[in-house]
Amino acid sequence: MKHQEHLRHGLMLLGATLLIFGGMPLSVTSEAAAQQDPAAILASLAQPISDADDLAPMIEEAKDKRFVLLGEASHGTSEFYTWRADISRTLIKEHGFNYIAVEGDWDACYELNRYVKDMPGAAESAEAALKTFDRWPLWMWANREVEALVTWLREYNDQQPEDKKVGFYGIDVYGFEGSFKEAVAYLQSLECDASGEAAKAILECLTPYIADPHDYARAVMLGAADCAPPAEAAVALLREQTDTLREQDAAAWFNGKQHALVVRNAERHYRAMASRDGNSWNERVFHFHQTVERLDDFYGPDAKGIVWAHNTHIGDARATSMINANRYNIGQLLRQEHGDASVYAVGFGTHRGTVLAGSQWGAAMQRMPTPPARRGSLEYMLNEIGHETLLLLLASAREGGLLTDPLPHRAIGVTFDPAQEQRNYVPTVVPRRYDAFIFIAETQPLDPIHD
Repeated sequence: MKHQEHLRHGLMLLGATLLIFGGMPLSVTSEAAAQQDPAAILASLAQPISDADDLAPMIEEAKDKRFVLLGEASHGTSEFYTWRADISRTLIKEHGFNYIAVEGDWDACYELNRYVKDMPGAAESAEAALKTFDRWPLWMWANREVEALVTWLREYNDQQPEDKKVGFYGIDVYGFEGSFKEAVAYLQSLECDASGEAAKAILECLTPYIADPHDYARAVMLGAADCAPPAEAAVALLREQTDTLREQDAAAWFNGKQHALVVRNAERHYRAMASRDGNSWNERVFHFHQTVERLDDFYGPDAKGIVWAHNTHIGDARATSMINANRYNIGQLLRQEHGDASVYAVGFGTHRGTVLAGSQWGAAMQRMPTPPARRGSLEYMLNEIGHETLLLLLASAREGGLLTDPLPHRAIGVTFDPAQEQRNYVPTVVPRRYDAFIFIAETQPLDPIHD
């Protein structure tokens, strides 16, 4: 592994001292920047596009990167998924990308991996695989847009040799219950005293919290003993036996160890909630990063990966107000680990439309209005240009010192209140956060499989 634990602890120690990106504090405006007209600069950068062929200049910039990160301004917008699917198909088919890693549960997404690779036990269809998704928010991955991509991946992989088949994986710590069961089952399958004891210790400590991991955070907050020791011990055991287990069955080892990592890192994530210091966000981000690094290792020295996640995860956090809250993201961590030349981040945004979301965590899915973007925001200025869909390549702005003032940039999550939409903006130095940006003036909701 590429020093993930070292990087994780180093970042935690640096904390709030990392207040600059590229030498300029996010809150400081230079005299030159004050003279810029952001609307005019955005208009000069924007290229109208209508289909995937128009993305050729962006693909040319991204094709040789080790990681291409594809964002979204919400988890419930159809166009964000369809454009990301078009980009992913091109990168896979024409430029040899090996895997897609998404902001979803490892356990559920691995069923899609089984399907696209036609592995033993795979579902009979993409729809059947997607119907195994049973954790809220169902619409985020169990939708017709993902079904179309997964169907294409299966057809593509059917023409490839086994070692060239493209994978589909989840990088999140949620889906804890499924990974808990799979990690225990894998440890028990190894049939040695140490793994049996590790499985028993995890079962005894974490079983009371499986139905709702938030109960674990509350219990720790009230003084209950935490479950870090057995979770850490299980991962350590699998790490010690890596060479033997990988030789026996590389796919089973990789999957089994990842389930154990989900358990360990979910334990860290939920335990951090008890500290009330915001580190639960970072523990989740560190898991994203560790999972992508594992995939990079798994696919070898020539690996090239595509990551689908929210803009708040893929756009470099150091170019946003997130850094002032001591929050990292995978866009930042991958750049720090591999260098800017290895990472290409594409943000997405919209001006108005309709989106799928819940009124609160766990609430019923609703089709909600996306109100017109706030005046003065990135989305508002792009809409004023007057084209339905735009592509912005941002290298020239970054190199020329343009757009250095933070602009309000909309972010909608799985929970949303249109009446409070004016709060959903993240101050962003756009060309430092992204390498490219795709804007769609009016967007439609995802087409969910579970309605």
